[in-house]
Amino acid sequence: MTATQRLVLATGNAGKVKEFAQLLADYPLEVVPQSQFNVGDVSEDGTTFIENAIIKARHAAQITGLPAVADDSGIEVDALNGRPGIYSARYAGEGASAEANWQKLLVEMDGKTQRSARFQCVLVYMRHADDPSPVIAQASWEGSITEQPRGVEGHGYDPVFQVAGDSRSAAELTSDEKNAASHRGKAMALLLDGLKAKGIL
Repeated sequence: MTATQRLVLATGNAGKVKEFAQLLADYPLEVVPQSQFNVGDVSEDGTTFIENAIIKARHAAQITGLPAVADDSGIEVDALNGRPGIYSARYAGEGASAEANWQKLLVEMDGKTQRSARFQCVLVYMRHADDPSPVIAQASWEGSITEQPRGVEGHGYDPVFQVAGDSRSAAELTSDEKNAASHRGKAMALLLDGLKAKGIL
């Protein structure tokens, strides 16, 4: 890809847009959020992170005519049999705020001693809407659910996710620390490897 070629990011999440910009800053990619093309949200009716990421990437590529990258991510809590999972962004209802979602999670976790959890991230790159072989990368980030929110950085469930091997929550990490360790940072590294292997990057 050249510095002038654009790539549409299939998300309306401002926190994710910021993270992607930081993760791709060293590459010759101009990443443009789908909101700049008035691309609306698509129904995420898949049953897995991979299915939903493909749905979002295809939708953005179809409307914009550009290559698209989509992210589908969420948090899996062992004591809740993997919930919220693919429903993380709407756990407290359609259009719920991040705070409402993690508050619901804390209520559900009240009194539970098993608090292990992980973030999952799937990234999908599609050259065009009919791409038969999208590049797919998946990574996870282990941790546990805190009893109270901590920190003001990050987004989503970060304030209630204590990083494995660290005393801090994800919302207490700097953006550089988070990008180096997170599910999205690791998935992005895998995606970039996949793009290089295909000669796309």
